[in-house]
Amino acid sequence: MPEAVEAPVVLSDRPGSFPRSVLAERHPALIRKVRDAFPYGPEQHQELDALLRSSTEGVIEPLGAEAHDHARWQEWGHEYFGRSWFDVPFLWAESYFYRRLLEAVGYFAAGPWQGVDPFRPFKQAELTTDEARQEARALDALAEKPVDEQRRALLHGSLWGNRADLGFQIQTGGATSGDDTPLVVDDSEALWSLMPAGNTGTVCLVADNAGRELLPDLLLIDHLLRHRHADRVVLELKPYPYYVSDAMTADVLDCLRFLRAADGVAGETGARLWSLIGAGRLVLRAHPFCCAPLPYADMPGDLRREFAGADLTLFKGDLNYRRLVGDRLWPPTTPFTDVTAYFPGPVAALRTLKSEVIVGLDATTETALTTAHGERWRTSGTHALVQARK
Repeated sequence: MPEAVEAPVVLSDRPGSFPRSVLAERHPALIRKVRDAFPYGPEQHQELDALLRSSTEGVIEPLGAEAHDHARWQEWGHEYFGRSWFDVPFLWAESYFYRRLLEAVGYFAAGPWQGVDPFRPFKQAELTTDEARQEARALDALAEKPVDEQRRALLHGSLWGNRADLGFQIQTGGATSGDDTPLVVDDSEALWSLMPAGNTGTVCLVADNAGRELLPDLLLIDHLLRHRHADRVVLELKPYPYYVSDAMTADVLDCLRFLRAADGVAGETGARLWSLIGAGRLVLRAHPFCCAPLPYADMPGDLRREFAGADLTLFKGDLNYRRLVGDRLWPPTTPFTDVTAYFPGPVAALRTLKSEVIVGLDATTETALTTAHGERWRTSGTHALVQARK
């Protein structure tokens, strides 16, 4: 990455800042929500209460020596243990909070709660809503449109589907913007030029959230494969529960079952995607680094080689964007091409803005946004971007 002297790492120490509100407000609310979602026993209740005290008033403590990933987190966080959660990099603090939450509910430990996703009820609830069913039915009308119009609609559906992010809804009460919200950057044509029709290569999509956001991602993947914008799509998922609603393999299967059970085009699409997995054209991956508290500039060699072999890697969502460009307070006019120069192949981002980090704006756009909205446009989820580079 370029020299970051003028782009400090995002911390949570500034009163009134977005990162501080996440640690001080969103995380306590999430602990209460998880506690109420399952009939956990006294041990889990005690651990959740301890995490609440630690994350709001105490200091960061290391994982126990018996944890399967103790050595990994010691390497990642040895310099942060013993410090306030608010005084270490925001990305690291958020990631470690979710790792400690899994520890508190016994996700990794031998016992009855091993492997039970504490966020699963919230993810599944999205697939039982009238909105989800209406979106599935809308595919029938979309299928009658010209292919170019379908392509545009599915790309924007995947982009704006990020507003279904459950972690964001906990803090905002589910507020969203209208459908006419403009993009602050729109490199859509450059993105499609990297996936031309007749492409025989691979597209890698780094997934973000499950539920109603993952549905349009899967629909976009189906379009890419059906219209030969790629011969193979690799869908990078999380290996364990992360950031409330981040997608794992189980969440993909829930979405596919939802689509297969629907009538019309949605049902046909679900059946086709199911078969594409069996044929090896849609590949599900879950690399451990996808849950690391680090930018993708620090990715391990095997993941770097995988991305290098793709015709395009497409990063979905706000967290993946922060990790792609580095969770730093870049000047917004810093070129996207500069901060992603380290990436080993063509790369693009589909992102609804929910955090302070942003690059690639022109000065006129930045001034207009700030004049009209103050700094809230960066974090409210009412603006979005499509960025791409070869």
